[in-house]
Amino acid sequence: MGGDMWLVPVGQKLLYWGATGAVTLLGTILALTLLQMLAAYVRKWQQMKSIPTVATAYPLLGHSLLMKSDSQEFFEQIVYYSEEYRQEPLLKLWLGPVPMVALYHADNVEALLSSSKQIDKSCMYKFLEPWLGLGLLTSTGSKWRSRRKMLTPTFHFTILEEFLDVMNEQANVLINKLEKHVDQEAFNCFLDITLCALDIICETAMGKNIGAQANGDSEYVRSVFRMTDIIFRRIKMPWLWFDVCYLLFKEGWEHKRSLKILHDFTDKVIEERSSQMKEYESQKDGDMKPKPIKRQAFLDLLLNTKDEDGNSLSHQDIREEVDTFMFEGHDTTATTTNWVIYLLGSYPEVQRKVQNELDEVFGKSDRPVTMDDLKKLKYLDCVIKESLRLFPSVPFFARTLNSDCFIGGHKVPKGTEAVVLPYSLHRDPKHFPDPEEFQPERFFPENAHGRHPYAYIPFSAGPRNCIGQRFAMMEEKTVISCMMRRFCVESIQKREELGLVGEMILRPRNGIWIKLKRRT
Repeated sequence: MGGDMWLVPVGQKLLYWGATGAVTLLGTILALTLLQMLAAYVRKWQQMKSIPTVATAYPLLGHSLLMKSDSQEFFEQIVYYSEEYRQEPLLKLWLGPVPMVALYHADNVEALLSSSKQIDKSCMYKFLEPWLGLGLLTSTGSKWRSRRKMLTPTFHFTILEEFLDVMNEQANVLINKLEKHVDQEAFNCFLDITLCALDIICETAMGKNIGAQANGDSEYVRSVFRMTDIIFRRIKMPWLWFDVCYLLFKEGWEHKRSLKILHDFTDKVIEERSSQMKEYESQKDGDMKPKPIKRQAFLDLLLNTKDEDGNSLSHQDIREEVDTFMFEGHDTTATTTNWVIYLLGSYPEVQRKVQNELDEVFGKSDRPVTMDDLKKLKYLDCVIKESLRLFPSVPFFARTLNSDCFIGGHKVPKGTEAVVLPYSLHRDPKHFPDPEEFQPERFFPENAHGRHPYAYIPFSAGPRNCIGQRFAMMEEKTVISCMMRRFCVESIQKREELGLVGEMILRPRNGIWIKLKRRT
């Protein structure tokens, strides 16, 4: 017993020494990690010394104290810098300890976007992952390449044609809603057009008519709008970046609640659609005449898609892509349609040319738009392209460089955020003389011939260009043509009164205010 008693303090000392050693080891590892990070930061600082910048950057804080917190003011600030430094090949900013280079010259944008290696989305896209998972927008490397190859056939021209019925139906719902504004006071059309785009994307993506135009206050609709706002606010606020701390803030709980509503809705639709397809297949194999599925949706294509090894997509894979299509497909097309309506209402002579073209194709009929009609609307096509030049729906996007590379004659180190600014790129007078003027004729084939292929990138470019750009143009042409066949539009805002807010999407803070008259 005496021997056992003697061993107790020895054991305690061993435990103490072991605990102390573990703490010391962890402390040493942490210190070494911090030293390595600091050394890498100093090395990047030295490597990027020659790149032009806007002002003196403070160690570790960078230009953070200089950046405006308000979304409209921040966007105006970035646009101002890009114009002020237009003659420089690129511009450097430090977001805290993270280096960033802004690209707004076609040659430099091409160097980044044409690379098959530099395909890693910015680290800021990680805040989309709770909602979108690792789908086509957020994934990288072999997963992205495999998924892109698998999904490209689902956006084939003949498949997109099946979505045209939905676009026509929802455009007509919008037209009927707008009738009450004919010969009345000016109104803000932004939400009406956005709800129309949301109805189109829900029915084409999931085969689900959510009736957003009839009930814009539904739980799902509110959650879609709220989630996009929450994500961008989080990106701008570093204290909300850490998941561990996020739920300590009200925003974190809102994010969690909205996320559950969105995922529950998508999960339910996937299960229902999957059951319908299984029932259809079993009836087809049996004696019963199968009850046909009303119309095909993007979800149906995903349920039937197989990879190179013949494996079907998992439920999680399907939800990632459906949610990605929802996120990318409603805001962008809605905003572009709004900008086109604003510009047509601001330039009556362009509006008359669009309506003359529509009259040539449709006469006085109110029949649905067909794919053949869309091909004939060449001037409207130019109007949409010029609207996307002036107001690109995505005003900036970023890649994280996964290796050192040379851009604009400067060595840009691995880990730098390379931010492309389409809003500024599209205003380069070298490629677009009188860049602030709305001139759809810029996109006539004879005028666009020879233009730098990376001077105009509303749908990005290179390997990671937007897979849904055909879908977007189809929807925009359908909705706009339906509106302009029925109404004449007058915009009552000047350009400077719009209040441009450049977040994930380029929005007018003050809405799009128009007056409507019925065409005679």
